[in-house]
Amino acid sequence: MKMSASFSSLVATVLVLLVWRVEEIAEACSCAPIHPQQAVCNANVVIRAKVVGLTEVSTGDDTYGNPIQKIQYEIKQIKMFKGPEEPIVFIFTAPSSAICGVVLDTSGKKEYLITGKLDEDGKMLVTLCDFISQWDQLTPMQKKSLNQRYQSECDCKIVRCASAPCYINSRSECLWTDWITEKEIHGTQAKNYACIKRTNNSCAWYSGALQPKKEFMDAEDP
Repeated sequence: MKMSASFSSLVATVLVLLVWRVEEIAEACSCAPIHPQQAVCNANVVIRAKVVGLTEVSTGDDTYGNPIQKIQYEIKQIKMFKGPEEPIVFIFTAPSSAICGVVLDTSGKKEYLITGKLDEDGKMLVTLCDFISQWDQLTPMQKKSLNQRYQSECDCKIVRCASAPCYINSRSECLWTDWITEKEIHGTQAKNYACIKRTNNSCAWYSGALQPKKEFMDAEDP
């Protein structure tokens, strides 16, 4: 009976450790939702592209001498909205979504908007924390804003409201309330609005396709 009890205790301990490990892995990648405009402002590179290939590659060793594996996507760049002068040919991501790796269709049939960062070697890195969307799922307003408005308004900061009440801390902020008002991460403000600076240096939401009128730009309060 003693051996049985000890064995049961050992099994219970192992199960607890496994649960902890699973929870650790599941929580390893944690990203707050990001408005497309803020994603563009935060990114080093913003491109429209098709993905045409995938290879698992080693990009060096970690501090313990273990190889660092990455997924290398080969892409066909259609347009660069922000980034280096040379076109992007490959993008790199972690090999698992548990560590923020991104899964993309490699058939070459889907077009993506991809935001990401450049590492010190000039390689484009993407994670689940970046804004990545199929091109045909973007709204006309989002597509139009990629050409100029998002990047030209990076002095404004978009603050996500996760639960009410929430407030802005400065006049240069816009409060993103899609989750509160619509229970949807990418709702009306994400799809149809940009946060722009007015003449008094305050920032406010604007959804017009044309340049804002003087009355909007000269308004006193955001």
